[in-house]
Amino acid sequence: MYLEHFGLTEPPFKITPVTDFFFSGANRGEILDALIYAIAESEGIIKVTGEVGSGKTMLCRMLLERLPPHIEAVYLANPSLSREEMLYAIADGLNLDLEGQRVNIILQTLQNKLEEKISQGKRVVILVDEAHAMPLDTMEELRLLYNLQVGNHKLLHIVLFGQPELNDKLAQPNMRQLKDRIIHHFGMLPLSQNIIESYLLFRMRTAGYRGPTIFSAAAATLIGKASQGLMRRVNILADKSLLAAFVENTHNIDVRHVHAAIQDSELSPTGDAQPSRKKWLIAGGTILIAALLAGAVWFFGSHAGKPAEIKPVAITAPAPAAEAALNLRIDNAIPVVDTSPLAQDEHNRLDSAASAVLPVAEMQPATAAAPATPAPQTQEKTPAPAGDPSLLTQRLAAGKEMLRKHHSGSTSIQLFYTDEVQPARMEGFLKRANSLDKLPEIYILPIKVNGHNGYRVLYGTYASREAASEGMRQLPQRYKDAFEPMLYALDNAQTPK
Repeated sequence: MYLEHFGLTEPPFKITPVTDFFFSGANRGEILDALIYAIAESEGIIKVTGEVGSGKTMLCRMLLERLPPHIEAVYLANPSLSREEMLYAIADGLNLDLEGQRVNIILQTLQNKLEEKISQGKRVVILVDEAHAMPLDTMEELRLLYNLQVGNHKLLHIVLFGQPELNDKLAQPNMRQLKDRIIHHFGMLPLSQNIIESYLLFRMRTAGYRGPTIFSAAAATLIGKASQGLMRRVNILADKSLLAAFVENTHNIDVRHVHAAIQDSELSPTGDAQPSRKKWLIAGGTILIAALLAGAVWFFGSHAGKPAEIKPVAITAPAPAAEAALNLRIDNAIPVVDTSPLAQDEHNRLDSAASAVLPVAEMQPATAAAPATPAPQTQEKTPAPAGDPSLLTQRLAAGKEMLRKHHSGSTSIQLFYTDEVQPARMEGFLKRANSLDKLPEIYILPIKVNGHNGYRVLYGTYASREAASEGMRQLPQRYKDAFEPMLYALDNAQTPK
């Protein structure tokens, strides 16, 4: 209806997952690359969690498209299957006709088929969407399937996509065997406020728009607040904002259009100042009803409601991505979008805590377990007197020395990594670590990420993965809350020059 008005070739904010509209910012691209690597090169069950509307299904569809040719995927879109129904679904995905067969026959046939795939140099991965809705018995059957192997090779890989409730389900005592087999964890973070504008422009350009951005900064901010950074909500609000602007015959999206979209979507802004609910409810209903009427007139070719011609505009390059992967986001927290001084100060405090971080999974197969060692002992604070090297310089040197001395199988705990060198912000993080008496346990390694210099921040050194797992349980609560700690095999790190 508004496509011609804005110079679009297709709707830019469809909520149905369309892979052409996959947005690689806000850690989506990194997670996709890590998933492909983990499936192709390592073993273990993989878990991807995110809130409703955070883009999990889109990520799953992208994974289906990007998997290497030798990996065959079985996609389970409906997880609410019984044990037997799931086995039938997997058999169907492998082109096996086992209708009416007993469970033991299905299992044996599946194993034979998977062994055949392995012998042909192929691998099979099961992608389970909405895994939080899977019955416990079915999840247990999935674990038993994962146990199938020939020689040293697992016959099956499994990726679970689910809402945070999946974590609660896996925390149940009867699910501990499945949980222990999950070695890669990825979290879908909401879009941070400073990337909303880039996301909106990305979707518009993918849909054929070639002009300058039409969403004002205030409008994008309001969309971020009302949506809480969830992609599906962003899409709904942006789509209805376009509709409201179309009715007014304008090409610029302002706050009033977003307010109309919010009221029509039964959402509410979270900013400090906002017009009365009654006023915007009336405005929202009026504008969007008018949009439907205008659309009907436009559809049937009436000139009375036909949108004005678009004047030629200078084509500008898309705004650079707003460094989504470099914004500190705390698990299970509402994105900080309030622009009041108090809220902004809190955002800056959190943001400076870790040089804007994005946790990633350690994607190497488990090494042979060495005798467990106790968690690293707390040491004295090590302040940096005037004239001494900075804390960052000290911990970089400690990281280099740690790598030179580590033994095979040694493991550390990765707190986070950053693909940007910002010494002042890293220095602030290390000062806070020192105030917690944890500075001696922090090691920093220089790394390169997509051609950018950055840092990997590790905590402690352990003789084995088992000891490191115990160390993760003893991490300071602040680090557990702020980051997504995970094991990091020191054998995978290169000694800095």
